[in-house]
Amino acid sequence: MKTAPLPLEELLGPGSADKRLEVLRAIAQTGSISQAARSTGVSYKAGWQAVETLSNLAGVPLVEKLVGGAGGGGARLTAEGQQLLHAADLMRSAHKQVLARLHRGKAAWSAGTVAAVGLRTSLRNQLPCKVQAISVSRGLVRVSLALADGQLLGSRITRESLQLLGLRVGMPVLALCKATAVTVAPHIVAMGQVNVLKGVVARLAAGKVSQEVSVQLAPGLRLVGFADADAGLKSRQRAIAALEESAVVIGLAA
Repeated sequence: MKTAPLPLEELLGPGSADKRLEVLRAIAQTGSISQAARSTGVSYKAGWQAVETLSNLAGVPLVEKLVGGAGGGGARLTAEGQQLLHAADLMRSAHKQVLARLHRGKAAWSAGTVAAVGLRTSLRNQLPCKVQAISVSRGLVRVSLALADGQLLGSRITRESLQLLGLRVGMPVLALCKATAVTVAPHIVAMGQVNVLKGVVARLAAGKVSQEVSVQLAPGLRLVGFADADAGLKSRQRAIAALEESAVVIGLAA
């Protein structure tokens, strides 16, 4: 089964906006992290997580606390924080221009096509999928992701990550994981919080202790993992790929 191309606006439009930048912008407007969190619809903890993550990526503090005063203190953006928002505005403007050009070209695009351009990471496995369901239990969130062939992949994340990513049912996302987190074998029994995906061995790279295996889940969709050298896997043989739900990272294409 192959998913139909999605509209570019759904892949790259306002729905894919970075919630972390929204929090930063709200801090500039309200002078308060708690108020910024409320106005953007996230928890206070998620608001702080947004600030800390962006500051780590920038390598400099983006927000500074204000002590005392009539309001009892607050927060404001540093010069670097203001520069980041300015850069984000410029990128959004350029983003709109690119969308307009692509529409004039009338090209057909899919989630995987756009994601391949917009994301660079050392994670070997980057699988386009859609959010099928979201459930919350004991403070953790389980996100069920539908792959192009209809198989489901579970991912466990925190409430704060759910809020900052703005995940919703039907949203196109990427499921990412290390190849070393994937175990491949002729037969694997699903247990606990472990994903089990069925496919066909497309490529083998032999090793003394283990062998790298590329499992084709669907046309154009492969998952790379490792199998024991004595697993007896052969090319075009049916195989099972297993990985823990906690090892599945969810990423947005833009």
